[in-house]
Amino acid sequence: MIKMQIAIIAHDTKKELMTQFCIAYCGILSKHNLCATSITAKYISEATGLEIERLMTGDHGGEQQIASRIAYDEIDVLLNFRGTNPDSIYENQGLDLINMCDRHNVPVATNIATAEVIITALERGDLDWRNFINPKSEYNQSKK
Repeated sequence: MIKMQIAIIAHDTKKELMTQFCIAYCGILSKHNLCATSITAKYISEATGLEIERLMTGDHGGEQQIASRIAYDEIDVLLNFRGTNPDSIYENQGLDLINMCDRHNVPVATNIATAEVIITALERGDLDWRNFINPKSEYNQSKK
């Protein structure tokens, strides 16, 4: 199995669910490189001990940091548990992030059901094709 770059975002109402998800799949997630928006990273790392690169908070540019990495094919999977409130001021940002994933063929989970499918596929090696696309993957770094 090759290490993947996994980005994690959780809306305030979904941080506890994301933390529980990461506790459940800690064994799989520990084999990969993780980054997350600041508060989400704090919750997950405190609950699991996972090493997570802490980006800025979502409302201070953390989602844009992740979008930039997606644009440069440096993210292989996005776990983005979005709030379900239609009046959310971040709704358009969330849609922009999903569109960015669509453009760059990055698997994205917006809820726990799709996250479980992606994580189990990751464990089976079904997403190893991402290593040919990601310039920072172990595969491409070993060719330098």
